[in-house]
Amino acid sequence: MKTIALWIALIIPACAEIKVLKNFTLIDGTGNPAIADVAMLIENGRIVRIGSARGVAVPAGAQVIDLDGKFVMPGIINSHGHLGNTVDLAQDPKNYARENVEKNLRTYASYGVTTVLSLGTDQDLIFKIRDEQRAGRPTYTRVFTAGRGFTLKGGVGGMPSVTYNLENASEIPKDVDALAAKKVDMVKVWVDDSLGHRPKIPFEFTKAIIDNAHRDKLRVDAHIFYLADAKQLVNAGLDALAHSVRDQPVDRELIDAMKQHGTWQSAATLTREASMFVYAKPPAFLTDPFFTRSVSAAAIATLSDPEYQKKIAADPDFAKYPALLEMAKQNLKRLADAGIPYGMGTDTGPPGRFPGYFEHWEMELMVDAGLTPSQVITAATKGSAEFLHAKDLGTLEAGKWADLIVLTADPRVNIRNTRLIDAVYIAGNPVVN
Repeated sequence: MKTIALWIALIIPACAEIKVLKNFTLIDGTGNPAIADVAMLIENGRIVRIGSARGVAVPAGAQVIDLDGKFVMPGIINSHGHLGNTVDLAQDPKNYARENVEKNLRTYASYGVTTVLSLGTDQDLIFKIRDEQRAGRPTYTRVFTAGRGFTLKGGVGGMPSVTYNLENASEIPKDVDALAAKKVDMVKVWVDDSLGHRPKIPFEFTKAIIDNAHRDKLRVDAHIFYLADAKQLVNAGLDALAHSVRDQPVDRELIDAMKQHGTWQSAATLTREASMFVYAKPPAFLTDPFFTRSVSAAAIATLSDPEYQKKIAADPDFAKYPALLEMAKQNLKRLADAGIPYGMGTDTGPPGRFPGYFEHWEMELMVDAGLTPSQVITAATKGSAEFLHAKDLGTLEAGKWADLIVLTADPRVNIRNTRLIDAVYIAGNPVVN
């Protein structure tokens, strides 16, 4: 014991902010078995030591937090979200202000979603927020960003004055260079025709985006829908699929190509598919306190309105949506079983796709797809961190940031136990709801 105490005294300066969490069961995000009766020593927001609760000495002046009977897992990482453009159920780039972006990030944090990749609908304000966070210790959810995404003029995902709404390929090298100068964390492109209702970006445009991004040492994450597009883009060097293939089962040809090129299934976005039809009648979560605590009364009133529900059901493609969700689930399971790397992402942010709550629902749907709770936890922590190249995040190990969730029940037994949040820490500091 004296040796451990001396070791701690040598590595921790007297002025350090020190916390010791103790007496909990650790789910570290690596996929390794959980460990009971653990203590974690945190210095200035980073994990210094993890060990037996009886074997980790408590330095003088440390704040000790007894978590007896609790479970600790890494913070959830959402590898596909959108920030700042939606208020209630209205999406408009005019809403994109620091107040609304920070509101979204604080909402994510309150649900234990401690990192988010905002994928293609950001304005330049996001870089200031991101750079401030990386220069210190964030007090709300960490942001990664693709900045402005690419689509065809009039195509899926386009937002006037925000996204690159292409008419020809000549501007692509300049546009990608502009993103590189801002040090985006990813490049986003939408490759979809909204079930035939919108024009789809031509392959030669997307190939130019991929080639120019790789020239600038950037990776490309693509919104796809069709198996044929996924195959073509993966073989062109695409780095990640931002949604599941939804038109038909993935096949050996795609799996082999993804393995050859190291392509990720960065997110399955199952909740995105569910959101397309779930509001045709009042979903059970409309009265769930875990949902309502972060959703405006105006949004809940609209979602509860029979006229709004009739409008959702009147969508000419409405009858197709449940089957698309099932196909997305089946394809996630096929890729996971085949050894394709995957993370967890939701496409939260647009109207009806609510930050925080949807990440927990997404994990539940991933289990419904056939993954185990432990697989899902690993995907939503380590997997997403590896996809983002976020070496200091995703697992609870010495040297990494102490981004974590304290739970009152074991999520490995029931994935819905991720909702039983006792506390959330980002960079070692508790999130204040």
